[in-house]
Amino acid sequence: MNARALVAWNVRRIRVERGIPQEQLAYDAGIDRSYMGRIEQEKENPTVDLLDRIAATLGIHLSELFAEPAKGAMPPKPMSRGRKPARLYRNRT
Repeated sequence: MNARALVAWNVRRIRVERGIPQEQLAYDAGIDRSYMGRIEQEKENPTVDLLDRIAATLGIHLSELFAEPAKGAMPPKPMSRGRKPARLYRNRT
């Protein structure tokens, strides 16, 4: 696994394990939510300074973002989106 894939895997894994929504992590780290999403999708190559901010926000050491997953480990499942249920409208007669 390359470094970008390791970072994406570990950011998402730690975020999901702690129940932190992607938007909240991005806000707390001072970056755009869509950029955070692209980091988790391996579409961005973040700077070391940005990785340091993300690690600090997660409360981990920077090196944890580069930890190799266990052999055969499954990717973290996505968190529920937390959308509100659709409104129910009553028929007015």
